[in-house]
Amino acid sequence: MFGNAAYPSYTVFLAVAISALIVLVLMPPFIRLMRYRGLGQQIRADGPGTHLVKQGTPTMGGAVIILAVFITVAFMARWTPALVLALLVLLATALLGLADDIESVSHGRSLGLTPSQKMIGLTAVSVAFCLAAVNWVGISPVVGFPGGFAIDLGVLATQIPLADGATFQIPWLYVLFVFFMVAGFANAVNLTDGLDGLAGGTVFVTMVFMAMIAYAEDVLPLAVLAGAVAGACVGFIWYNCYPASIFMGDTGSLALGGVFSAIAILTKTEVASLVMGALFVIEALSVIIQVAHFKRTGRRIFLMSPIHHHFEKLGWSETKVVMRFWIVSAAFSTLGFALFFSLG
Repeated sequence: MFGNAAYPSYTVFLAVAISALIVLVLMPPFIRLMRYRGLGQQIRADGPGTHLVKQGTPTMGGAVIILAVFITVAFMARWTPALVLALLVLLATALLGLADDIESVSHGRSLGLTPSQKMIGLTAVSVAFCLAAVNWVGISPVVGFPGGFAIDLGVLATQIPLADGATFQIPWLYVLFVFFMVAGFANAVNLTDGLDGLAGGTVFVTMVFMAMIAYAEDVLPLAVLAGAVAGACVGFIWYNCYPASIFMGDTGSLALGGVFSAIAILTKTEVASLVMGALFVIEALSVIIQVAHFKRTGRRIFLMSPIHHHFEKLGWSETKVVMRFWIVSAAFSTLGFALFFSLG
């Protein structure tokens, strides 16, 4: 689709290993730095009581994840417009998350940026990404479904003539769709990041399958990127498994959700990615349903949202919730991978 890179397939596996190794090496000094600066996680006062001991745990570990991904990709992937664009989404959403984390730790509260501030940032990222994907990379504003059915979201596009005779396309419906994909997955992974090892493990699983999809599509630079993200998550889990020595913060969770959606759009596997990332979707929907139902009736459907806290309230241990959610994520990813082949 974007040109095959002239390097062997095992490069993707090397990207996983090298990215993981970079995180394993860089994370200990980063943890010491965060402790020295007193930059620790702020825990929700209304959260599970067992989480209060996590107050002050170093955060913003996502910065090391992002650094490891960039270093790995810089040396192992051929730079293409699609890869550059995906990396820009990763960087932009990471910076947005970093601003949120800094706001949180500097004011000593569990809330960082306001929802409207986050949404403005994610809107800017998703719109810019969509327009660049369509006009620079050449992505078609068509969404494919199983059975050969497809929806053309470029039917209401605006064509702006340029000086060289080309046109700049603004596919309004596809812009809206990309916004829901990018903002949705960024927020969904952010909500999933509530237990030690949960976000890192589930993102690792989905990114492994995303790397396989990109490789099958002959988009090897994006396969290397997905592999690098998966490897960075593995290295991070070493320090984030229960009891966590560091959290990824919004710096990591927003970026991981953003880059997952970006790779899905650039490989034209949007529908398959919604299945692969269904666990993240469920986490986000549990919050939406809980809030909407409570505002309407004054009662809660779940003991606590996001839904992983509901199972904690039922008496499941944190590690049991995490491990079972990893399994569920693997099942959804496998199903989405099978769906990808049906779309082909």
